[in-house]
Amino acid sequence: MPSKLLSIISLIGVGIVGRLIPHIPNATPITAVTLTASKYVGRLSAILIPIITMLITDAIIGFYDWRILVSVYASFMLISLIGIIAQKYPKLLPMGFVLISASLLFFLVSNFSVWLFSPWYEKSISGLMYCYTLGLPFLRNMLLGDISYALALFGAFEGIKILRTRKHITLKSAWEFTPTKY
Repeated sequence: MPSKLLSIISLIGVGIVGRLIPHIPNATPITAVTLTASKYVGRLSAILIPIITMLITDAIIGFYDWRILVSVYASFMLISLIGIIAQKYPKLLPMGFVLISASLLFFLVSNFSVWLFSPWYEKSISGLMYCYTLGLPFLRNMLLGDISYALALFGAFEGIKILRTRKHITLKSAWEFTPTKY
């Protein structure tokens, strides 16, 4: 079980570092960490890892309106559940579809909460549409970040999985692993 614990700590670490280092707005690894946890670590971990990561980083960055914060955390819990369901039905819900859906879900929920709970927008359909329109650059950034981080994390976990299943592996080149002969 130490490999599961190491995976959990690693994913939380990636999430923390990704939120704290300078980055373009909304291009953080939290969605990718969440979906990676749902695929490789387990159901409960998939729900807890993003919440723990967000709590730690929000304690450092600063908390904000609790109603918006709850909606953000709830979004990641929903993304966890989508990732868990996707593991049960991989042909019905391929990971690329899940990743894009997760980004869209976060965009819709978080922007709705900002519209509803902040004083910045008129409380009307046009105010909501204006809020979503202003959020589109953040959605683009999130999609770019989510795809990039997911490729890196899924690639790392798949690489580790391959390395664990092979015995006596040496690195022949940067692109090819070859088993050694004994």
